[in-house]
Amino acid sequence: MLVRKTILLFSMVALFLGVQKNTAAQQHEIYFCGEKIPVSNDFVAKKLMDIIRRQIPNVNLPSLRNRALTYFPYVAGYLRLMGLPEDFKYLPVVESGFNLLVSSVGARGFWQIMPATGKEKGLAINGATGANDERDDFQKSTLAACKLIKEYYATLLRLNKVASWVLTAAAYNFGIGNVSNAIKRQGANYFAMNLNPETAIYVYKIIAVKELFEYPELYMKGFGYNVFSTAPQKKSPNIQNDNVDEKAFEKMEVQVLEKKEEIKNAEPKYVTANITGKYKNFRDGDFVSITLKENLFVKGGFAKKETVLKGPGWIIDNRVYVDLGYGHDVTLCDAGSIKGISFARLVKGEPVLLKNDIFDEHAQWK
Repeated sequence: MLVRKTILLFSMVALFLGVQKNTAAQQHEIYFCGEKIPVSNDFVAKKLMDIIRRQIPNVNLPSLRNRALTYFPYVAGYLRLMGLPEDFKYLPVVESGFNLLVSSVGARGFWQIMPATGKEKGLAINGATGANDERDDFQKSTLAACKLIKEYYATLLRLNKVASWVLTAAAYNFGIGNVSNAIKRQGANYFAMNLNPETAIYVYKIIAVKELFEYPELYMKGFGYNVFSTAPQKKSPNIQNDNVDEKAFEKMEVQVLEKKEEIKNAEPKYVTANITGKYKNFRDGDFVSITLKENLFVKGGFAKKETVLKGPGWIIDNRVYVDLGYGHDVTLCDAGSIKGISFARLVKGEPVLLKNDIFDEHAQWK
């Protein structure tokens, strides 16, 4: 029997801390390389949110975004070639911001590879002057970094019987020997380990960067303005404060299915929809309406065909990103399955797709 319930939309912070005002509502689920980040832990959630806020000034720099968006496809290609998770493309953002830097301890290039490590991985490093240093070669250094990441993962598996990309990322910063020894003393939960201050926030920073690049629209709600805009910031009249204005968002009625198997087998990854309304004078924070052309299944229930979903839209990299209130689970894409909508195509009747991320390979029903 179907039970009717109402989904309430929550503030950004409440979602991350797992505060649930309705049994149908779901906490955000955050993954790094397929490993679920324990944001249900209050300490982890607060620490991650703090680091996300501190990363915003870096990630919203137009120069950084342009460099990152230029290099991401190529880095992702090397990662796929080496059989590594694509999330490691965010590691150079934390290491160097995709700048050819030289650190005080001698690490160099986008991936900040140390001299001995570079030579071990086949990079030519000629003399103290840095002339012809292949750590500055994008292709060669990226391949070397991929080899290193893969080697670290295999080493943790061999020495510690631990298969963890999170700890592999920590080892990139702290060294494989140090992380391996820390696991022997403290166990294999990065988020509960007592590490040096830099390594203790290193993976958090990578996750924060990933969140801000992949789900920027989720981090506007608590600010009330577009943190990624270079224009003078003004609070959107539609976003009043850190608490969601339920009247503005409106409540959505959903039907909750008793058998999770019905949900798993009933819905494809993408759901078709159309833009509803007029947006000639659209501004950051204005609400965008989407009319479903198919049923949209989510955790705990579904929204029926012809339901109108609303959420604030934000202009980022010349595209409009819309927070529909489902957090990471449902992402608005254009008809070509690219996240967001080009500003020129934000018009009534424009076909769009809703990517249903709860049916991705990493999602699990409980």
